Amino acid sequence: MTTDVRTTAAAETDGAAGREERPALAPDVDREHRERVVRRLAPPMPNDRITAWLTTALVVAVAGLVRLIDLRFPTRLVFDEAYYVPEADQILRYGFEENRAYYFIVHPPFGKWNIAFGEWLFGYNPIGWRFSSVLAGLAAIALLIFVVRRLTRSTFLGLAAGLMLACDGFSFALSRTGILDIFLQAWVLAGFTCLVLDRDRFRRQLAAAYGAAEPYGRWGPRVGFRWWRLAAGVCFGLAVSVKWSGAYFLALFAILCVWWDVGAYRLIGLARPYLVAARRSLPFAFWDLGVVPVIAYLASWIGWFAGETAQGRHWAEGRATDYPFIPEAIRSMWHMQGEWLKFHNGLSSPHPWESGPWSWLLDGRPVLMVKDQVTEGGAELYRVVTMIGNPALWWAFALAALWAAWRLVTRRDWVAGAVIAGIVAGWALWLINTERTMFMFYMAPVVPFFILAIVLCLQDVLGRPEDSAFRRKLGAAGVATYLAVVVVLFAFFLPVLNGTPLDSGELSQRMWLTTWG
Repeated sequence: MTTDVRTTAAAETDGAAGREERPALAPDVDREHRERVVRRLAPPMPNDRITAWLTTALVVAVAGLVRLIDLRFPTRLVFDEAYYVPEADQILRYGFEENRAYYFIVHPPFGKWNIAFGEWLFGYNPIGWRFSSVLAGLAAIALLIFVVRRLTRSTFLGLAAGLMLACDGFSFALSRTGILDIFLQAWVLAGFTCLVLDRDRFRRQLAAAYGAAEPYGRWGPRVGFRWWRLAAGVCFGLAVSVKWSGAYFLALFAILCVWWDVGAYRLIGLARPYLVAARRSLPFAFWDLGVVPVIAYLASWIGWFAGETAQGRHWAEGRATDYPFIPEAIRSMWHMQGEWLKFHNGLSSPHPWESGPWSWLLDGRPVLMVKDQVTEGGAELYRVVTMIGNPALWWAFALAALWAAWRLVTRRDWVAGAVIAGIVAGWALWLINTERTMFMFYMAPVVPFFILAIVLCLQDVLGRPEDSAFRRKLGAAGVATYLAVVVVLFAFFLPVLNGTPLDSGELSQRMWLTTWG
């Protein structure tokens, strides 16, 4: 029995011809074909796992040490800490924000639960209301190292990504401030990491079934319950409960997750991969990434439902409704969400530190958190905390995103596709309503995806394994030089990120753009 090799290759990309089971192939061709498909489905991870964990711990430890130094400064609440920190204190005390007339809550509770953890550990003081932000920033660094190592199958590139995030001045300053966006970054990245783990596990299961050459029907081999996808749903649901903008990431990555399944089904030669995904993947993906996030979101409101004096909790009581079968608590919550939606869509109050999405890519208007004038030794000094993104990173973001788009179009690179999805969710969708008052710290959850775009550039600079030794050394030198510039610039800007006293000359040296000061 013989089989045309061209038919075998076509089965890999376009699927088999619709038979109930895979056609039998000649032993030699079948073995080679199976091995090639298995390698594409489940490329091996680097065999330096212990080294990867140790170096990750080292990067996170150094980043944590730098972030914890003088965390008490400033000793007062700054910027939006004025809202979230006392609300977190109320959540810690009562399980909900109280129904007080002098302020209006506009964000879900989970981000404030995150802040409350630090207040529970250290009390209602600067360290207490900022410690959780430090933990979230460090978690984001560790997660980025882990997921980039898995995406690229390179420990070096994973560590490079973590180093870049650790040395990003914007993320550094944000992780020392008790506001919500650093938690959104961490939970979105956690959800994305879970989806990547689900993709790897799912494809390993398909590879095992395909490599064993056991027959299966036109719906492909069965796989077990996809726990990592379920975990992703929980993480994304909690991200939405930090800030609603987490829903953009949930929606786009849910679509991408099913698309990844289509590619895997096509690779093992199923005749109708879209139909298979519609039957095998879509219903369960809808549960994991559609229903479970809603459950996680609602679960974060348990304290509000139980609170007798929670803001808006009793709005529906005694009000006429066309839906009396819906519990009053649910109707009250629904009304509250509607009020929030109107607030966010109509937010247009001028602010001296507001900025638009286009300027974010150029690090155009970082938020000035603190500018205190102090006297030391008879000299007038300034203590400044501003969210300046590392120029070596931020001024490369737009070009790196274009490079990722080029890789997606020309190579059909799935990693580049994930990068573009993250950038669309975390940056491009803010262009829908540019009249709204916005701030640069809204970029927090998308910064890791822009850094991942830079990683793809560095990967191409390093070259391929089959390139000459000289080419590889030249690429390594270029990458090392770039990372060194990132570290040096972080050290240079550190005094205006953590409030180190500076004289006017030293301060002006770091205000490269007039919009920074």
